[in-house]
Amino acid sequence: MSFEPDLRVEIAGIRFPTPLIAASGTFGYGTEYLDVADYRAIGGIVVKGLYMEPREGCAPPRIWETPSGMLNAIGLQEIGVERFVSDKMPRLRELGVNILVNICGSTIEEYGDLARILDDVEGVCGIELNISCPNVHEGGILFGCDPDMAARVTERVRQNTRLPVIPKLTPIVTDITDIARKVEAAGADALSLINTIPAMAIDVETRKPRLANVVGGLSGPAIRPIAIRLVYQAAQAVDVPIIGIGGISGHEDALEFFLAGASAVQIGTMSFVDPSVWRKTLDGLEDYCRRHRVDRLSALKGSLVADVKAVPTGW
Repeated sequence: MSFEPDLRVEIAGIRFPTPLIAASGTFGYGTEYLDVADYRAIGGIVVKGLYMEPREGCAPPRIWETPSGMLNAIGLQEIGVERFVSDKMPRLRELGVNILVNICGSTIEEYGDLARILDDVEGVCGIELNISCPNVHEGGILFGCDPDMAARVTERVRQNTRLPVIPKLTPIVTDITDIARKVEAAGADALSLINTIPAMAIDVETRKPRLANVVGGLSGPAIRPIAIRLVYQAAQAVDVPIIGIGGISGHEDALEFFLAGASAVQIGTMSFVDPSVWRKTLDGLEDYCRRHRVDRLSALKGSLVADVKAVPTGW
């Protein structure tokens, strides 16, 4: 008799057919990969971050590949919420994939206004709060570094929508458990972590920075151990589900996040390198569950075997 593990997960009332979600900023508006990726392996898509109005983003060059990951300073170039709803959502609804919208704001009020607009849009099943982008000069990481400010953004959005609210946290904080608890208390239904880590690279011949913005956000394999540590610590501090993000390139990477306490994971940078990462990762998870006789993937959540729990703010 064949053994078929159940890889479905449920987060904040959203039922994901697989635990793999496309990370915001790495999957466009959700349709750009139709010719190269297996969408049946993707449980959800978090579309590019949206403001109320269109933005041109940072000047080029905006991407630089480092030996251990990608450095980017796109600066949240986007089309504005109105065009997203009118031009992108009709096609996204046809895909049959859970659509979550990442929202950004220069003010707390802008986050609230965006949530109110998206609340009535058919096909949007959740809102991710971008309070952690390192490449914008207002809002973004400035909200995410301050636990009280992050809580105020979360609370405003919570008041303006019935949709699940998922703050995306920055790793640039002294104590991830403090901010995790505060946004949970403010009404967060789940947490996404982590966003990219501020970093830079320099051309030694010209002595100029590789990015026009000078500093960008580092993603990819280099940040994975940092992300796993933060997911582990946050999972011990809150009751809401956590979506792990950071340098996932296959099923073993994803499993690390599940064992640390994540309920699902987002894949970002690797989808640029290998669009087949979705199918390969899902197949790898299925094989792992069969070999270990795990009937439900959700049973692995937080099942790390450790003799001593980590001290939340040190070691």
